[in-house]
Amino acid sequence: MFGLGAGELIVVGVVVFLLFGAKRLPDIGKGLGGAIREFRKVKKDLSLSQDPKAPRGSGSAQHEKPRALAEEPDEKAEGTGSKKSE
Repeated sequence: MFGLGAGELIVVGVVVFLLFGAKRLPDIGKGLGGAIREFRKVKKDLSLSQDPKAPRGSGSAQHEKPRALAEEPDEKAEGTGSKKSE
């Protein structure tokens, strides 16, 4: 990772700890993680838009219901309401 060894990473961690303190470290880590996640997402989106042969259906869309199943009304909900009103 950028040519940094374990010793260098420990020194950087100690310096960050001394500069920001223990209370702000979780917020800094959360912000850094979110920035890295967003950067990877944008990078992936750009690579998919530039490569027409790449599959576009990967990711969170795999777990969604098909539209035909998602739009069908629930038979139980309709049946209980019509019986009570008659």
